[in-house]
Amino acid sequence: MVDLPQSVLFCCDHNAVRSPMAEGLMKQFYGMDTYVQSAGVMSDMDIDGFSIAVCKEMGVELSRHRSRSFDEMSELGDELSSFDLIVALSPTSQKKALDLTKFYSLTVEYWPIIDPTGIGDIREEKLQSYRQARDQIAAKITEKFGPPKGA
Repeated sequence: MVDLPQSVLFCCDHNAVRSPMAEGLMKQFYGMDTYVQSAGVMSDMDIDGFSIAVCKEMGVELSRHRSRSFDEMSELGDELSSFDLIVALSPTSQKKALDLTKFYSLTVEYWPIIDPTGIGDIREEKLQSYRQARDQIAAKITEKFGPPKGA
């Protein structure tokens, strides 16, 4: 088992698809051992219904998630400098995280996770693309932090 960081921030473009999935999966896998949050470059979208659906298949509840941006984080009491690890799930969020943390000694990693939002024409195709993103995130989390508690 890899030592878990004390705190992790997952980020993507809108905090509506990939980063909420990562936050939910991390909490599901490791419980309260790590403080986990997520944010987006923008918070102009609500949590995506397909993200809610595919995470629910794994017992992860996302329906109460409220999207927030990097800027809103500090208003809510979370400072970027307090996180041990920031995981960017999109190129745009990686750039923003690096810009915002250039004076802090913390790690920013980039995990290239597909953006499922434009893939598929019918519901089942869309769900399949969201499952692919979810499964990519789950695989990266367990690769980085080890098997989930109780696995």
